Amino acid sequence: MANDTYYSDKFISGDVAWVLTAACFTWLMTPGIGLFYSGLARRKNALSLIMLCFLAIPIISIQWYICGYSLTFNRNAGPYIGNLQNAFFLNLDWESGPTETSQNIPEFAFAIFECMFAILAAAIIVGGAAERIRIFPTIIFIFLWSTLVYDVIASWCWSKNGWFAKLGGLDYAGGVPVHISSGASALAFCLIVGRRRENNGTIPRKVIDVVPHNIINVVIGTIFLWFGWFGFNAGSAMAANKRAIIACIVSNLSASLGGLTWMFLDYWRNGNFYAVSFCSGAIAGLITITSGSGYVSPLSSVIFGITGGAICNYAARLKFKLNFDDSMDVFAIHCVGGLVGNVLTGVFADKSIAYRSGEIISGGAIINGNFSQILIQLSAALAGMIYSFIMTIIIIFIIGTFLRCNLRLNVEGELDGTDITEHGESAYCFADAPEENFIRMNE
Repeated sequence: MANDTYYSDKFISGDVAWVLTAACFTWLMTPGIGLFYSGLARRKNALSLIMLCFLAIPIISIQWYICGYSLTFNRNAGPYIGNLQNAFFLNLDWESGPTETSQNIPEFAFAIFECMFAILAAAIIVGGAAERIRIFPTIIFIFLWSTLVYDVIASWCWSKNGWFAKLGGLDYAGGVPVHISSGASALAFCLIVGRRRENNGTIPRKVIDVVPHNIINVVIGTIFLWFGWFGFNAGSAMAANKRAIIACIVSNLSASLGGLTWMFLDYWRNGNFYAVSFCSGAIAGLITITSGSGYVSPLSSVIFGITGGAICNYAARLKFKLNFDDSMDVFAIHCVGGLVGNVLTGVFADKSIAYRSGEIISGGAIINGNFSQILIQLSAALAGMIYSFIMTIIIIFIIGTFLRCNLRLNVEGELDGTDITEHGESAYCFADAPEENFIRMNE
């Protein structure tokens, strides 16, 4: 009975249950992005993309446990980064949450929920240089990137002492730490690694327009992402409350309008209702609403979805004009969508919505007349883009120079495909495949 004194009744069990459920929802987004990337790629690279995204789960889970959480959310964090007082989850508080909005749940629940954000951000980057990168150096890159980029930017935005938080910045569910940072890093990644090769082994002068090999995978991946985003955005309320309900509603609306906007723009341009177009637009709408999902009304979310779908649609065509091979349009959808959503949050944030969970903000330009909020939002977005881009180049330089690891496959490996070259197996086993392939798998 003596041990009972260590337990507190202050936490609301429904809030704890919701945050843990939201963590499970958000976990599902990482295999979702893997399926999405896999379907967009060529068949010979399908398995490697799923696995690279999936491997982000154990790699970042370990990194988050060792140092990531402490660097991001330590209570004594400075304006730019935390310290290692909570390394290995030491000294986490069973009696209160680490932020003002997480007081109804223990810090351990908060830590596992936030871990899913770090995992997803790392997995997103893989799409920038898909179909031409090696597994082991990419794993090293993911670990270093999460430590030197994600943890730093997340600390800016979400630690109570972060400089963006101190300025009154609004980022409800990761527009800057997750989407802008990963999108800018993916751009740097693809520029350093270079364009994909043609079937004859040469690097083309222009970006290759690859035909998706499995659109069903794209659709299934989008379903996982859309479903998981309810936990991603609504779970950020840290409680089963009115604000979580608002986040669900605006996320669903923005995704719906983003998908339709992108699809109809492509129909107007090409005369077809492409499934890939709708899926890309839905994800763009979800990304655009991420920063403002706990701050804006359902009516405002309509503008988020339409604007995000339209601008990201245009941004996705820039790689052909500017000739950079962002394989899965990570920069166009995540970075540009995150930037648009971050700025629109400064325009449409409503302090009455934030107050539903007790958070006091000054609101945005249109609803509350706080025009300075736009500049505050833009400062974090631009700082996140620049820092992520530069640090990614530095990390790749470290991996190549000091660790002697080449991120890119050699010519033969790229032509054979990353599945066979790196995994020694294929995503698909057909009936007419050589018998020895089946024998090897059973040994």
